[in-house]
Amino acid sequence: MLPSSYRRFFSRTAIVSGLSLGLLAACSPAFAQQTYQIQDRWKIGGDGGWDYLLADPSAHLLYVTHGPRVEVLDTNTGKAVGSLTGFKSTHGVALDDAGKYGYVSDGQGNTVVVFDRHNFKTVATIPAGMNPDGITYEPVTKTIWAFNGRSNNASVIDTATQKVIATVKLSGRPEFPTVDGKGTIFVNIEDKNSIVRLDAKTKAVTAEWPLAGCDAPSGMAIDTGHHRLFSVCDGKKMIVTDYQSGKALATPAIGDSPDAAGFDVKHQLAFSSNGDGTLTVVDAGSPGYKVLQNVATQKAAKTMSFDSGTGRIYLSVAELGPRPAATPENPRPRPAVVPGSFSIIVVGRK
Repeated sequence: MLPSSYRRFFSRTAIVSGLSLGLLAACSPAFAQQTYQIQDRWKIGGDGGWDYLLADPSAHLLYVTHGPRVEVLDTNTGKAVGSLTGFKSTHGVALDDAGKYGYVSDGQGNTVVVFDRHNFKTVATIPAGMNPDGITYEPVTKTIWAFNGRSNNASVIDTATQKVIATVKLSGRPEFPTVDGKGTIFVNIEDKNSIVRLDAKTKAVTAEWPLAGCDAPSGMAIDTGHHRLFSVCDGKKMIVTDYQSGKALATPAIGDSPDAAGFDVKHQLAFSSNGDGTLTVVDAGSPGYKVLQNVATQKAAKTMSFDSGTGRIYLSVAELGPRPAATPENPRPRPAVVPGSFSIIVVGRK
């Protein structure tokens, strides 16, 4: 909401108000509080759960993990242009910087699958650790880093040979990783509430920083211009970390049950997609890291990808049935996905 002084000014000066609104929209972060909304929904259908998704702005494509397959969508139309199949359970997608290959972490298969980005055909299947989950491409060393959630390590893959060249031990269960583009990788450690920093050249851990007040950090985004990491945590918190010093700078409030984060360098905004059915927008361009908006999305829409080409955010979601009763073997059962309801929510600026 605008300050009361602005509201009084607008009510008394009708002619000037239109010009003033235009100026505020261009230069005031506070004006961005109501600038994001759902623009479209792309129906995919099918069965099964989902995890990460990844936009490829240069190719106008969106890779969406969906149970045992990866859907490939045209971001101009929302239509399917291909699919990757033959997996046991897909988690994440990474892309090389040559525009040639993509990589999918197959959690239940304990493998990373390499595919040709021109025809979406599999070209290699690489054994990894146990339950490879988060995955990223590191451009300096031209390596893929697959973070294994059950063996607490990372499999490092040489993209020239499509082979694992190192396995890096971690202190706990890794979640989502990101890179600074200069040879450094960062990854949240979910069960230790920390961030690990790794050197891609030496393939070694170089630091580990606690995330005080953060429970089960999952998604992570990066601002390389200001050396900031944005980790989203249970307990409705985003932790902003200076990745040069490892110090926490702020803890803006976000929605409940987050799982992914994004960063818009053009507008200096950080995003958190939350399972409670909100997308939190944070002003990352000012020291206060003020929450500008909580966009209503859909319950369970907790994974997202930011598209730097269009400025849009894509969220995976489906309708959920009733949650089954807990058992000793499964104390936290997940509700079943309603068949045919899987879709992508497209959020953008007004």
